[in-house]
Amino acid sequence: MTRVPQGPSRRLLLAGALAAVSAAVTGCSSDNDGSSGGSKRLRIGYFAFPSGDLIVKNRKLLEKALPDYKITWIKFDSGASVNQAFVGKSLDIAALGSSPFARGVSGSSPIPYKVAWILDVAGENEALVARKAGGITDVAGLKGKKIATPFASTSHYSLLAALDTAGLKPSDVQLIDLQPQPILAAWERGDIDAAYVWLPTLDELRESGTQLTSSKDIGAAGKPTLDLAVVSDELIAKDPEAIDAWRKAEAEALRLLKSDPDGSVEAVAAELNISAADAKAQLAQGVFLTPEEVVSADWLGAEGSPGKLLSYISDTGGFLAEQKQIDAAPLPDSVRKAFYLKGLPDVLQ
Repeated sequence: MTRVPQGPSRRLLLAGALAAVSAAVTGCSSDNDGSSGGSKRLRIGYFAFPSGDLIVKNRKLLEKALPDYKITWIKFDSGASVNQAFVGKSLDIAALGSSPFARGVSGSSPIPYKVAWILDVAGENEALVARKAGGITDVAGLKGKKIATPFASTSHYSLLAALDTAGLKPSDVQLIDLQPQPILAAWERGDIDAAYVWLPTLDELRESGTQLTSSKDIGAAGKPTLDLAVVSDELIAKDPEAIDAWRKAEAEALRLLKSDPDGSVEAVAAELNISAADAKAQLAQGVFLTPEEVVSADWLGAEGSPGKLLSYISDTGGFLAEQKQIDAAPLPDSVRKAFYLKGLPDVLQ
């Protein structure tokens, strides 16, 4: 049985930043269509995951708001790679799960970024699924089994929480670090007994698996996870107006999810190269806040008044420290300083 290794130290991250970032960025797909040849640039990291981010990208909302900017969209597979890219100063804005963000603001040298928006709250779009052939019907039944998940992700965090609730330690199972596509391949080969992962891979596992729990269930029990959006400290210092424009674009996408569901489905289907029916089903599994909810006291908060996300991140860091995933929980002051709320909610008008 294998204990999950602790996350890399900040020193190792910094020492390996150039190599790691090169692999993370050059190994991911990017496109510049719709951007101009202007002198200013924005490098935006995103996931192939149904959210408002894909609507912003597909509808070119940011390119329309900032026509003089060269905007590059870079696809990532996990939050760990996003963190490495920020360490290497290869990103300006990116989607990032709440668990890898909690890791990023921990330690003596926090990654130089701040949370500036909430993309969605994890619901049924992230879940733990076991192979039907194994006859496992609850989380406790996973003792001694092989479970795959992308390490340092929200799914990894939720898996640890699920095991803890079921009375299992990480050492009671065999945890395997795999990205979504390799998880699917391992599942089809029969190499793993269960996996905690997100859409669209999740839906493929459900076809021959039994869902044991979801991030919606785990969140309701007190350990919510979210898909956040973070901005680099450098961008905050040199171009806060671009951040305001980006926030407005993200707010518009959240409104479109409510006001134009068919158009939103079309945009997500195009970005993920899936059918409209599949895109609609995947979007239905997420929890998307309104812009007003994002900046409320219940979530991100407003300038001068961080919301409940502050305690969610602190609690996540504390749990990761208890699970020996990080050396120590982030200090409350470090978490507070990792919020960029300037101008909220006024900039959304």
